[in-house]
Amino acid sequence: MSREKSEESGELAELRAQVGREAQALQVAVDDVDWAAAIHLGINRTDLRCLETLFHGESTPGALAAELGLTSGSVTTMLDRLAKLDYVVRHPEPGDRRKVVIRITDKALTEVMRIYGPIAQEGAGEVARYSAAELRTVLDYLRRSRELQDRHRTRIADLPER
Repeated sequence: MSREKSEESGELAELRAQVGREAQALQVAVDDVDWAAAIHLGINRTDLRCLETLFHGESTPGALAAELGLTSGSVTTMLDRLAKLDYVVRHPEPGDRRKVVIRITDKALTEVMRIYGPIAQEGAGEVARYSAAELRTVLDYLRRSRELQDRHRTRIADLPER
């Protein structure tokens, strides 16, 4: 291998290592922001994930249980806790009054936007720096990374208990 190819190979290996380190540091940073947000809101991390899900639209207790990996009893307890804080409301489903729909409240939306709005706004500015081709590469990396994490979450969940 020529010296030039060897140096190029070394640089590529170092860049790949840096990407790995930065991806791990990003995971920690996002986790730290979510931890601080949960503390600010006076809730736990699962409650925060519930609010995140409801931020994107109403849901049913059953759908929340599936999304969050909780039992129906755990979801009921969580929703009671969030309702007491005025972060969620329960409404009868219009088509079937026996069913309940959960919605995030304006109070919770205001708080969530106060916490995450500046991050989204600043993040949009960062994304605007990239060309369409670069964004396709970033999107491919993020999608593949998420899929990798999903596969390994399933693998880990299927490991025999100690």
